[in-house]
Amino acid sequence: MFRYISKLISTLFYTGYFPVAPGTAGTIVAFAVYLLLPKTFIELPCFWMFPLLLTIPVVAVVSEAEKGMKRDDKRIVLDEFLGYFYAVLFLPKSLAIGIAAFILFRLFDILKPAPINKLQKWKSGWGVVADDVMAGIYANLIVQIGYFLLR
Repeated sequence: MFRYISKLISTLFYTGYFPVAPGTAGTIVAFAVYLLLPKTFIELPCFWMFPLLLTIPVVAVVSEAEKGMKRDDKRIVLDEFLGYFYAVLFLPKSLAIGIAAFILFRLFDILKPAPINKLQKWKSGWGVVADDVMAGIYANLIVQIGYFLLR
């Protein structure tokens, strides 16, 4: 039963079964949640704890789901969901920032520049999640720089 629930959550309730670009579909879900969350929640000083506290449980859920799927199965998109929230950390909530974070996160997740490509090779759910967290951090740094320069 836990494996079934893990698979359900890891695929973001079957979003990962989208036939084209399931990782992008998972990120679209994260972007939609970002847009729905109140600005006051996203801009709380303690919002940084949200993705950080979810990282270990996400690794556990993905690790369990992988047992019934293949290694780093493309249908597992919970890691993209989490990675997107790393991309918007410490930034004010706005549509422009949300879109920039989305585009940059997907770009880094697809291209996998170093060390993202190395992190993906970690065992079990750690590798599945770590590369998306790092892609989110890379995206965040670029958006932070852009926001600073355009302010």
